[in-house]
Amino acid sequence: MNGSAFGVVVLGDVVQSRRHAETGRWLERLCADLDAAYQGQLLGSFDFTQGDELQGLLEPSADPFVAVLNGALEPSSSAPRMRWAIVAGAVEPGRGPATRRTGPAFLDARVTIELARRRRETLLVRTGHPATDALLEGTAPVLGSMLLRLTDRQRVMARLALVDGLRQSDIADKLRVTRATVSVAFARADVRSLGRLLGAVRTLWATGVEKART
Repeated sequence: MNGSAFGVVVLGDVVQSRRHAETGRWLERLCADLDAAYQGQLLGSFDFTQGDELQGLLEPSADPFVAVLNGALEPSSSAPRMRWAIVAGAVEPGRGPATRRTGPAFLDARVTIELARRRRETLLVRTGHPATDALLEGTAPVLGSMLLRLTDRQRVMARLALVDGLRQSDIADKLRVTRATVSVAFARADVRSLGRLLGAVRTLWATGVEKART
């Protein structure tokens, strides 16, 4: 790679950011949360630009979908919706936040987020391994769409299950509702299918990144 490193670029773009007066504060908090979540796995810390775009640079072994889940499953109804591009590839050596870094993977992420805008997709993923990326082409956007369609209450339930790893009984105790209430919310949001799809996309991602590096 001619002195370049291999990393994972996470690029998030606020959809219709002009409709959200507090976008800057929200992105600032999300960046801090993601830096904490990826502690020890950051090649470049998360930061955002004046154009309301969030960028992070991760180690190849990191799970980039933690960022997507944290952004998509924000329980507040006033939180902006995000579109995401995740790209693995070569990045130039350097220090500082991801917004100050460069390299082929950053350029690929920029092309990918523009493609997502044109297609009106909320999640596109590129590992650099063509066969795996062909499979991710048909699965990652579906994951993004499922996350986008969740209601405020469903996002709360999905976050507790998919981010915090709680069981339905634990969620019921935490929210002080009945198990039946949680069960109905899970069914309406199809959290089980969402979790299975997330697992499949994660597996494809890890496989593609491993193959792209060999």
